[in-house]
Amino acid sequence: MNSEQLTHGTIRDLSRLLRRRKLSPVELLEATLSRIESENAKLNAYITVLAEPARAEAKQAEQEIRKGRYRGLLHGIPVSVKDLFYTRGIRTTAGSKIFADFIPHADATVVTALRQAGAVLVGKTNLHELAYGITSNNPHYGPVRNPHGETQIPGGSSGGSGAVVAAGLCVASLGTDTGGSIRVPASYCGVVGFKPTFDLVNRDGVIPLGWSLDHVGPLARTVWDAAVMLQAIAPSLRPRDLLARIKDGVRGLVVGVPENYFFDRLVPDVEQAVLTAVRKLEQLGARIEPLRLPGMADATELSRITLLAEATALHQRQLRKRRQDFGDDVRLLLEQGEFILATDYLNAQRARCRFINELTSVFAKVAVILTPTTPITAPRIGELQVQIKGDNEDVRLATTRLVRALNFAGMPALSIPCGTDRGGLPIGLQIIGKAGDDVTVLRCGHAFESAAISNAEAQQVGEVSRP
Repeated sequence: MNSEQLTHGTIRDLSRLLRRRKLSPVELLEATLSRIESENAKLNAYITVLAEPARAEAKQAEQEIRKGRYRGLLHGIPVSVKDLFYTRGIRTTAGSKIFADFIPHADATVVTALRQAGAVLVGKTNLHELAYGITSNNPHYGPVRNPHGETQIPGGSSGGSGAVVAAGLCVASLGTDTGGSIRVPASYCGVVGFKPTFDLVNRDGVIPLGWSLDHVGPLARTVWDAAVMLQAIAPSLRPRDLLARIKDGVRGLVVGVPENYFFDRLVPDVEQAVLTAVRKLEQLGARIEPLRLPGMADATELSRITLLAEATALHQRQLRKRRQDFGDDVRLLLEQGEFILATDYLNAQRARCRFINELTSVFAKVAVILTPTTPITAPRIGELQVQIKGDNEDVRLATTRLVRALNFAGMPALSIPCGTDRGGLPIGLQIIGKAGDDVTVLRCGHAFESAAISNAEAQQVGEVSRP
């Protein structure tokens, strides 16, 4: 394999070569570090590159594999984590001045899990400050740029993680998702991003933003790769053969497509690509069921209120002591949170219980729900408004409109590429499942991915009607 093939390879392909000793972890790492050196200055996707520690880990992996002590599919694979995860002896900035000099004494639980699986940690990725935003336009460490267009945002807050996977600066990454922060970068960068069921993955050692909304999950090049990462960081999945179960296909699977909310305001290229993806799954044997979802707009707003209160509660002390050290957009959000009443927060949680119950009842009729991930493709860096079918909409609100409520519900959701717009920017398909049924979500995504839908198919000429 040449260097380009190595740095853009999948866990599935690379692990096979590593296990058979046709590829060395050291060789793979050096190709990755060379790629980082040539591309990261443009993309600004890493805050910290761990070249020397990674070389030591790759050398250890090489020796272990040579001696027959192969640990599994991640052994010798270069990965990264969002700079929100504790790493022992290595600074963890959260993309902020507040944590600029913070050096944890222990790894986050999921970082420990990756190390135990033999993964090689190559760096800590850039992000929206404190993970509180969707652009990754960081005032302290500079903006992350989208590999598909360096004038475009990669999404956020896990923008660096999306960018490094898309650009070949590592094979897979871990991010966090509080209001879409894994799925949005996946959609905008053209990679796979998975937000598991709430609390399926341990969050110890991850700097929090909203305690009842935060999720930890993988960004990868394929659904299969995302499942490998998930299996490593979610111990409850280990007894089951996750990788075998996601190969079951979608024949006979009942797939819901909402008639309300999710398709109300989309740019035409996104709508066309997603509806074409729906038809592709129908061709694969899924049964498409139109449905209406309860209270999505209300849940989106109540999720925003919840996050305003929880984020400010977490950072209020520093806000009062070091107000000037926050970027303008994050400071304004934290200040807004100071005006959320306890009654507003508690009423939001009461409404949350009703919303979860109502949404759960929908899954008595369907196995998964298909929607767009974002109503638009990646906006330009610094762009505040986007036009959707002639109407202007705030970039931040538009970007999170179709994803935020799923954090409020705690349900698993996957973003998978399903085409590109006329300018070549990626489009994401979102697959939503019932809480605890992460496997079916991944199974549906894997079936779609395995069909090898091309960009031409995703953007074929002609109208595609809704199911």
